Amino acid sequence: MTDLEYLDRAEALLRAVESQCDHLNDTTDVDIDNQRVGGMITLVFPDASQIVVNLQKPLQEVWLAARSGGYHFRFNDGAWRDTKSSEEFFACLSHSASEHAGMPLEFRAG
Repeated sequence: MTDLEYLDRAEALLRAVESQCDHLNDTTDVDIDNQRVGGMITLVFPDASQIVVNLQKPLQEVWLAARSGGYHFRFNDGAWRDTKSSEEFFACLSHSASEHAGMPLEFRAG
């Protein structure tokens, strides 16, 4: 994948995360404050816990840091997949956000 392809796919992922946060805030009782600075989004939950999603351009990866740990994702087979478990990014984010929020939350791609 070229650097431009990586940036296009990674930026689409960040936009989807932002959009899904807005959707969840509108349709559920959750209150996620999402703050974006450049290639990093910080999701802040009511208990002040955080999930951080950031781009790692030199490695062409997207990293997610949550209470449950740190995860590295590479675009593979049409999706962002964890480099260790092959779990899809939005499935991992859904699980992590549900843990932070104390309620089931579902994030989806675009």
